[in-house]
Amino acid sequence: MATANHPAAPKLTQGVQPLRAAKGNSFLWRKLHSLLGVIPIGAFLVEHLLSNFEALKGPAAYAAQVKFLNSLPLVRVLEWTFIFLPIAYHAIYGIFIWLRGKSNVVYYPWAGNWMYVAQRWTGLIAFVYIGYHVATQRFMGTSLPENPGASFAKVQHELANPLILAFYVIAMIAICWHFAYGIWLFAAKWGITPGVKSRQRFGYVCAALGVILAVMGLWSIAAFVTAPPAPDNVPAAGLITASAPSTLS
Repeated sequence: MATANHPAAPKLTQGVQPLRAAKGNSFLWRKLHSLLGVIPIGAFLVEHLLSNFEALKGPAAYAAQVKFLNSLPLVRVLEWTFIFLPIAYHAIYGIFIWLRGKSNVVYYPWAGNWMYVAQRWTGLIAFVYIGYHVATQRFMGTSLPENPGASFAKVQHELANPLILAFYVIAMIAICWHFAYGIWLFAAKWGITPGVKSRQRFGYVCAALGVILAVMGLWSIAAFVTAPPAPDNVPAAGLITASAPSTLS
């Protein structure tokens, strides 16, 4: 008696969970990737946004901040050790994780999958933006470490292009979102928020932080765009006044 052969049920691929344990040596590399995203990269992001917020005070105050940062001891060593190299590793290993992962947002449209996709795309946008921003502001055109008085005008000239302005706005939102969700992941993976309730509460904190940082960044961009055209080089007297408040007041 013949029996009907039923086709085997298709094997469904498991969706990407928001928290996954790595195996082997990748555990250490992932831990380092997660840690560098908060310290020092996250700390630098906050400092950078605070420094750019000086643009609201005008060209002289912004130039004074640029001058101060470039006068720090061993500033070039600090720049490469705590900014460029950590960002390069975090970006390259993040892309490696992305290429090896699967999101399955079509078949498993849960929050973990969508967050996974958003984190990867915002990270890619951040990487492209940082590369472009560092190249144009740090290594092309007027050298700002030697000419801090030209910093405000240099940013203004760049943002005068509507396409670049739009790119800056999109990148600012993407970077702040990436950092805020990255902090949430860091706390969960490092056991700082072990329970569901604690992760949920901390999620609200991270969301508020991301919004605050994004508002600061966009406000700084608006300060450059709406300010009157700055001179190509703020006079040295203006830098002294902005960076050294009077002791008589």
